[in-house]
Amino acid sequence: MTPTKIEIKDKAYVVIQWNNGLTSKIKLANLRKHCPCAVCQAENEKQSKTYIPIYNGDELTVTHLEVVGQYALKVFWKDGHDTGLYEFGFLKELSE
Repeated sequence: MTPTKIEIKDKAYVVIQWNNGLTSKIKLANLRKHCPCAVCQAENEKQSKTYIPIYNGDELTVTHLEVVGQYALKVFWKDGHDTGLYEFGFLKELSE
């Protein structure tokens, strides 16, 4: 499954149209919370399961998106964070 269109909607969601006709909608806060980069994963491991992060505007503002090969999406956040590669299957899981 690969995306045919990816866009930011209402400055709050990433919307992905897949090649099988389905559409996924993911809150930017959820996308940031589940960043798969090593730094974010290490930080998440330090927190308890009930920890709820609070993000500022720059941490939830996407400056641009980039498809990496045929398997992932790279998100560039306004605060400079851009090391997470969100595999397409993982994005589909986040939307469910």
